[in-house]
Formats: sequence, C-alpha cells, structure tokens
Amino acid sequence: MSVVAIVLAAGEGTRMRSNRPKPLHLICGRPMVMHAIHALEQVKPDRTVVVVGHGAEQVIRKVGEQAPAWAGVTFARQERQLGTGDAVAAGMSALTHEELDHLDDATVVTLFGDLPLLRAETVDSLVSEHVAHQRAATLLTCVEGDATGYGRIVRAPSKSGDGRVLRIVEQRDATPEELAIGEWNTGVMAVRGDLLGPALRRLSPDNAQQQYYLTDVVGILAALGHQVGTVQASLDETLGINDRWQLALAEREFRNRTNRRWLLNGVTMLDPRQTFIDVTVTLGRDVTLFPGTILQGSTTVGDGSEIGPSARLTDCRIGAGCTVQHTVGVGATVGDGAQVGPFAHLPEGSMVPAGLTTGAFYTAEEHSAQGA
Repeated sequence: MSVVAIVLAAGEGTRMRSNRPKPLHLICGRPMVMHAIHALEQVKPDRTVVVVGHGAEQVIRKVGEQAPAWAGVTFARQERQLGTGDAVAAGMSALTHEELDHLDDATVVTLFGDLPLLRAETVDSLVSEHVAHQRAATLLTCVEGDATGYGRIVRAPSKSGDGRVLRIVEQRDATPEELAIGEWNTGVMAVRGDLLGPALRRLSPDNAQQQYYLTDVVGILAALGHQVGTVQASLDETLGINDRWQLALAEREFRNRTNRRWLLNGVTMLDPRQTFIDVTVTLGRDVTLFPGTILQGSTTVGDGSEIGPSARLTDCRIGAGCTVQHTVGVGATVGDGAQVGPFAHLPEGSMVPAGLTTGAFYTAEEHSAQGA
C-alpha cells in the first residue's frame, strides 16, 4: 500500500517571538520541519505535501533546498488559519488527479512540522499497524507525562480497559471527566485515503476555537462504525515546539540521541554533555572529541583525528590523523596529519596543507601569504 504524507507547517508561532518562520528554527543544525520530514524515511511516501502559511516563501525555499529526493516533497498553501482540518484539506488539494485517483489504495499520514523528536521507527510502526489491522484510522497516542493542552482519547467503556476509540476531545472542549483521561493525542495519524476526504468534508467549526479540527475526523469515522486504533509513542518523541524553552529541551534531547549514535559507532567523547554535533556532520572511526567541541553544518572529520578542546568548526573538511585545538573554522579544509592550533583561525575557503604544524595563533591567510 502506498503512503501519502501531509506535514502541517503553516502556523505563525507567535510564542517563539522571532522574525524567523517557526518551522525553520534549528534543532541540531536542521530546521524542525525537516526533522518531521525525515521521520517519514522508513515509510518512503510517494508524495509529501508540506502545508505552508506564515513565512511561506522562506519555508518553501529552505525545504526545497534540503528535502531528500525520496520524500517527493510538494507544497500547499493554507491561505487562512481555519484549523488543522482545513490545513489537511489544503494539503489534499495539492495532489494531482492521478494521485487522488489512487487514494483508495493509499494510507495518508498527517503530522505536525513542529514535532521534531518523532522517530522514523515510530512512524513506520504506526503505518504497519494501521495497514495490518485494516483500520480506518490509527492514532499515535501517549500515556506518559502531563496531558495538559493535548486532546484526550475518549474510548467506549470496557471491562478490560481497552475500549474502542470513539473520538478525540480537545482540551478547551473537554469536560472535567474527560480532562482526567490519561491517554492523549500526539497529532500524528494514519488514515485510509478513501475515507479521509469524505470525513474532512463533514467537519464543522462548532467548538471553542471555531476551527475545523482534524481530530474530529476520528469521531466521524467511529460514528460510522469504522475501526479506529492506536499505537503508543514514548514521551521523549512527543514534545511539540511552541516557544524557545521547548526548543531548548528538544535540542538537548536530539543532541543526546546524536551523540549516543556516534559513541556507538566508534567516536570517543570525553564529556558528551559538552560536545555539540549537528545531525548533518560526518565523523570517521576513532575520532576523539574533547569538551567544548562544536561541529556544525556539513563538517566532516577523518579517521583518528582529535578535535578540541574548545573548537568550533562549520562546514569544514578535516582530514585523517589531524589535531585541531582551540580553533574556529568556517568552510576550511585541513589536510591529513595536520596539527592546528591552539587559537587558530580558519576562514572561508582556507586550507591547511597535509602534515603542517601551525603553532599558536595561526591564521590561514598568513600561511597563504608566506607560501606565495
């Protein structure tokens, strides 16, 4: 069965207090909306529609530059902020006639562009469970942590405690009894393609926010007798980003994941808590990173090199067997076996030849001038 993904990235994000569009705020060197797209990597959607609104041109440009080819990214505009249901309807409108004709055999996955910690394995599990059980919809839910602000999962009474899903009630519309429900909606959903369009057309803005809720699709499908199921996510995947504090929490969690991955792949870090690596960085085997090391952008480090302490390298190429101490570099190249620093400056386009020992307070321009 094919997959179509709709990523909602039209929100203004006023609580970020920034001129930068909310979906483009960086986490581990990658815009948060790109993290959401990469969460689709294992399901390999035939089409990924990114729904844009505020800062649309900037989001379209950045996502267009960075989106992987396998995602099949295209864009749709939500002209007015009328709710998540309206946003998904806008995303559906971006599909071609041929794609719409094949929705009967497709699963539509909807997710938010400000949910950067979602793992690709979790999305794959959601879709697999949805297809295997032939459900109308499958929700990604969580039963950990504080549910405040999230929609609650309302189930039919059941002696086993596993009643069928009846609907999702948003916090503003919930009764005190519903607010006490411990299972809450993460905002990620898999829906049968042939059922999503008709359900969207039945949405109503009759709620506290006078918006078209995507979550009401669940109640519509359940009321028609369709099966709606759930897959549970861990709490560390469910943090949505609405302000700079939540952005910092997500950054810390993602850096922990990134550092752990490199540690398990042959990189040594004397203190992972003081080592900062973007997800776009590539490291060789037996690389050693000392405290205060910051590796950003497209930086690559060859086998056996030692970086730090207190080095910040952005878009740099460091060869094998190098030592780079107390150095700031941007767009520079360091040849194999070079010893750089301490207190070196490597500006854009500079190169340290293989085997060179620079000494203290080195700048690449000085070396180039001497070589000339």
